[in-house]
This record gives sequence, structure tokens and C-alpha cells, in this order.
Amino acid sequence: MRRPYIKKLSAALISSALALSLTACGGSGPDAATRLIKRVTDGNEVTVKTDGNDLAVTNLLLVATEDGSAVVVGTIVNHAKTADALLGISAGGTTATLSGETNLVQDMPIRFEGDSANAKAVFKGVGASAGKNVQLQLAFARAGVVTVTAIIRDKRDTYKNVTP
Repeated sequence: MRRPYIKKLSAALISSALALSLTACGGSGPDAATRLIKRVTDGNEVTVKTDGNDLAVTNLLLVATEDGSAVVVGTIVNHAKTADALLGISAGGTTATLSGETNLVQDMPIRFEGDSANAKAVFKGVGASAGKNVQLQLAFARAGVVTVTAIIRDKRDTYKNVTP
């Protein structure tokens, strides 16, 4: 009468031990790589925290349009008390045409595209094609030049209303 109970208990213990060890979740702890994932968009992010600067560039990417242009999408925020300014954005020797807000006052974001956009940056007729990555150089008055890798997306879904 005791033997079936011991076999069931042994099987349950072995199954539990295997489940914990095979999934590797039991010993990973709070610093497991899967718990530290932040990116929720295709856009890239970079922060500049040197020499009194505190800039955050978030969700930065390009959208390819029908005419071969590439439109910048993303947000730039200056968290420092000292103001900064976006002087330009370039890629591969080509400079984007900037319009709208370029001054970076503390905690007042520059937003490229979307319902709350206050700036626009367009690389006209560069033959942009979706799926490629490009190196963007963002030039700031105080923070200097910051290089960010950005993906080029096609004009659909969230980006269907982006225009050059």
C-alpha cells in the first residue's frame, strides 16, 4: 500500500526538479536577461550624459516614402537645466531638411511625426528602402555629435501617415 504512494511522490518530485532546471527560470533571479528587455519599438535609443548634458533620444527610425525620401521618426528630450539645440541630422554625407522646433529646453521634447509632432526632418530623394540600417549623426550645440543606428521602415501600419 505504501509503494504506489512513494512512486507517485518520487515522480512528482522528479518532474518538478526537471521543470525548474530545464526552463532555467528558477535560478536566474531578478537580473535575468529576459527581465531586462526594454525595447518595445523598432526605433533605437541613446542617452548622452557627459559634461553636464542629459539628452535622451528615443524610438529613432526612418520611414521610406513613395518618392524615395526618408522621414525621421522619434523623440529627443533634454533633461538638463541648461538648454541645448538640435543643429542638424545627417546620414552618409546627406543632411536632412529640418523644420519646426529645434531648441531643447529642459523636459520639452522635440517630436518628429505623430499627433504631437513639433518638428520634421526629411532626407529628400535618397532612395530609401525599408529593412536597411543607417548611421545617423545628430549634431547638438552643447552635446556635440551623437551617432545612432536607425532602421528604415516601410510606410504602413503605425507609419502609414508619414509624409515627406
